[in-house]
Amino acid sequence: MSGIVNDKSFDIIFRDGRTHSVWLDKPVSDITLQALYDLLSLGPTSANCSPARFLFLRSEEAKERLRPCLSAGNLEQTMTAPIVTIVGYDLAFCTKFATLWPGNEQVRGWFEGNDAKLLETAFRNGSMQGAYLIIAARALGLDCGPMSGFDIAAVDQEFFPDSTIRTNFLCNLGHGDPAALPPRKPRLAFGEAAEVI
Repeated sequence: MSGIVNDKSFDIIFRDGRTHSVWLDKPVSDITLQALYDLLSLGPTSANCSPARFLFLRSEEAKERLRPCLSAGNLEQTMTAPIVTIVGYDLAFCTKFATLWPGNEQVRGWFEGNDAKLLETAFRNGSMQGAYLIIAARALGLDCGPMSGFDIAAVDQEFFPDSTIRTNFLCNLGHGDPAALPPRKPRLAFGEAAEVI
């Protein structure tokens, strides 16, 4: 199968891309984080709502604030990661439509005042943007460690108090140690997970 993306790119983003939990002592620059956001922000969201919000924790002080929220099994890999990303979503995303869809006076009304639709749209599209984060990070040469295994309410209380932002998941970023990777776990075959009708 031919395409406009070469095979090496597929290797970097998917085939060789792994979930890392052991990190090399290599920093991630602000320039890289800006480039990461610039890339992921181009991924599609419904009505261009772009509800994801990203809080990049680099300092030891910031990571220590996160420590009590983490499950024991995720503690070491998170505290030693160069960057811990809190991937959240903003329930007030519709307030940004003047920027995100200028000239469309109706779009805000599609969501505003409908709490169920706001939550559904913010969570779904924020999750997609979290996936774009992983793809963009790998394309930029970073490794990722996305995870659950933490107290969401505690993270919201610590980092987003009195805010419309809610936490979705965490994603550690940096340069993983390839020597520490276990064998890749199996995936479902096409016929087990997909169907053409």
